Amino acid sequence: MSSLAFADGGLATSTRGLVFFGFPLHPPGRTGVERAEHLTAVDVPMLFLQGTRDKLADLDALRPVCDALKPRAQLRVVEGADHGFDVLVRSGRTPGEVRQELAHAVSQFIDRNSP
Repeated sequence: MSSLAFADGGLATSTRGLVFFGFPLHPPGRTGVERAEHLTAVDVPMLFLQGTRDKLADLDALRPVCDALKPRAQLRVVEGADHGFDVLVRSGRTPGEVRQELAHAVSQFIDRNSP
């Protein structure tokens, strides 16, 4: 929703970037990219954090969207994570490790995009 507001001019011009924790590209089971069409109007850096098991964003559909938005967009894939960034126990990763990975990615994004 924040990207829609930004694309429509509804967010402050002091916004330096947008971070998407699981961008909802399409409804579950219905791959499409219509929900991303407004992103071409977003002129600030964007970080997409996306799990490989996210049923709301097929990575084969999201990758070309992010590629088309380069250099403003960066996709960071979280292996084994679903839409809420939960991972299966058998992955060997803990929820804390996943949160650390997300926090590190956001920290790097902020560092790259701060004056």
